[in-house]
Amino acid sequence: MEQRRVYLDHSATTPVDDRVLEAMMPFFKGDFGNPNSIHAWGRRVREHVNGAREHVASLLGAEPREIIFTGGGSEADNLAIKGAAFALKARGKHVITSAIEHHAVLDTVKWLGENGFDVTILPVDAQGMVSPETFRNSLREDTVFATVMYANNEVGTVQPIAELGAICRERGILFHTDAVQAAGHIPIDVRTLPVDMLTLSAHKMYGPKGVGALYLRKGVRIPPLVHGGGQEFGLRSGTENTAGIVGFGEAALLALDRFENGDDEKERFLRDKLIDGIQARIDAVLLTGHRTQRLPFHASVCIEHIEGEAMLLRLDAVGIGASSGSACTSGSLDPSHVLLAMGLSHVTAHGSLRLSLGKDTTEADIDYVLDALPPVVETLRAMSPFGRK
Repeated sequence: MEQRRVYLDHSATTPVDDRVLEAMMPFFKGDFGNPNSIHAWGRRVREHVNGAREHVASLLGAEPREIIFTGGGSEADNLAIKGAAFALKARGKHVITSAIEHHAVLDTVKWLGENGFDVTILPVDAQGMVSPETFRNSLREDTVFATVMYANNEVGTVQPIAELGAICRERGILFHTDAVQAAGHIPIDVRTLPVDMLTLSAHKMYGPKGVGALYLRKGVRIPPLVHGGGQEFGLRSGTENTAGIVGFGEAALLALDRFENGDDEKERFLRDKLIDGIQARIDAVLLTGHRTQRLPFHASVCIEHIEGEAMLLRLDAVGIGASSGSACTSGSLDPSHVLLAMGLSHVTAHGSLRLSLGKDTTEADIDYVLDALPPVVETLRAMSPFGRK
């Protein structure tokens, strides 16, 4: 079998689209002005920042004034969660989240718990889904804020955000969703989706790293996380990352184009072929996450009697880039907190494999992976301490 190079770790990061890079280049040299300056150099750059804000807003059906640019998704999560909690602490100090959140959310909520807030961490079912009934029953008179991710980065499950948000809106509770994995891949319209805050990140949708955004619904008031010059409507001080913001705007426009072209349907077809092929060719494979209510580009499994890190190294040796759980925690030997929350054992969770497709993934790439993975598994099972007895 001739070796290919197949990158299937788009949940960790995506390559910058050539059109995004082209849009960014002028702002590294020629259009170098500070967008907060009143002279011609600054005004010209400010026009492009404003244009990018409009483009990102259009991806969500938001108004430009509702988009706050940040240094990434984690910063936007922190701004939303800490901002909401401290803005509302006079009304109550009960905050709700789920057990499978990205650490940018989960650790931030736990930090609130260490600093005077009362935290409820909701369980999920075996498919990684938050139950709306459990969510509703967890609300209290002093609940002021809830945050549940739109789609999980490790297992791809898409949560019932509209239903959860509607429950919060009935009770006057602020609701935030971390949509870093979903934005740019699933159509989102905040004109109908009952969310007050939503986080997104450029590098998950073929834009640059180091720039993200928080959608903050008009009328919601939170204090800033970063103080200083009062940029981003007073909510995120610091001279704007102009090139990154412009690149983010271009990436948002390209995402809208992909929706119109039906690229998500192509990804679903390849995703399903990959999942079905793995389960047909390898025994003792457990699909993780919901079978259909999952990100269109996301396949995740646990392969029994194997150790995930060794599998990644073997796949890398044959030109396949994949992940075992979240890239942000892949340096740890501890099993995924997401998989454990879904009820998997430590041994099973150690065999996790995440394969996340991209807009340039081909059917030939999927065929290559389906041919390469079984012998890797066979070899590792023969030598693994998790092997069959």
